[in-house]
Amino acid sequence: MKIYADRFPTALRQLLTDLLVVVWVYAAIRFALWLHDLVEKLAVPGQKLEGAGGGLADNLADAGGKVGRVPLVGDELTAPFTRAADAARAMADAGRDQQELVGQLALALAVAALVFPLGLVLFGWLPLRVRWMRRAGAAKAMAAAPAGRDLLALRALAGQPLSKLTRIAPDVAEAWRRGDDATVDALAALELRGLGLRGGR
Repeated sequence: MKIYADRFPTALRQLLTDLLVVVWVYAAIRFALWLHDLVEKLAVPGQKLEGAGGGLADNLADAGGKVGRVPLVGDELTAPFTRAADAARAMADAGRDQQELVGQLALALAVAALVFPLGLVLFGWLPLRVRWMRRAGAAKAMAAAPAGRDLLALRALAGQPLSKLTRIAPDVAEAWRRGDDATVDALAALELRGLGLRGGR
């Protein structure tokens, strides 16, 4: 399979396009990561809320345990501490939920930021690039085959602009039908040149 053209202008254009695609993909990934990190910063309040609520719940539970050891009235004094500890745990859970929500949002936005630029590469540039490589590889193989120049000439007649065909001969189709060697070679070379390849006699 041919990756780059033989002729300098076409090969340079392909190389520059490939480099631009690499830079485009790299920039898209960097932007998505930056966006993810930016949104993740919104989880800081949730982290603080979880830490404060968890610490407060532990301290209240510990204080309630100590108060509960007071004879006769210990059980009655423990109830407010238990309720306060439960409320602090609920606050910690809210902080945890907020962090999870922010994490999901950060991931969704990062993926969304990648969809368009990677979609352009996968469904725009890549099919065109692969198609050229297949066509160029097939044309190169044809040029090396004994009857390849005739097939290339036929492809040129079918696909090349009329203005280029008439430059080869005024009645190029008739010359091709007669099997005129100069015309067939010129048509084969025109088809290869259109793909940025060298060849022909």
